[in-house]
Amino acid sequence: MQPTATVLVYSDDSNTREQVRLATGRRPAPDVPVVEFLECATPAAVLKELDKGGIDVCVLDGEAVPMGGMGMCRQIKDEVFECPPVLLLIGRPQDAWLATWSRAEAAVTLPVDPVEFASALASLLRSKKALSA
Repeated sequence: MQPTATVLVYSDDSNTREQVRLATGRRPAPDVPVVEFLECATPAAVLKELDKGGIDVCVLDGEAVPMGGMGMCRQIKDEVFECPPVLLLIGRPQDAWLATWSRAEAAVTLPVDPVEFASALASLLRSKKALSA
């Protein structure tokens, strides 16, 4: 049985969650595990899933409503023990400094560019794998 990686995707917009799934495919790179998605549309659902554990990477939509991914990222970095790495989806390249404030490990702009997104996600999965080895 192949190992899998669980990626939590937070966005109130189902189209954004679909862009993430399509950009990733079965796996973002040949050297990382097959990805299983866990989709959340509310901040409460994100916290509930993180409390359960087993999340390898979080993808948070910085444009989500009522709580944006940047605020959500900052909150989980403060509150979740051994918080998984976060890939933040930002509205404009100029918002990269806010991604730094939120303590996200990586950020890509919306709409999702499949090559850029897959590369960033694969990098976070590799670093997660290296840390757990």
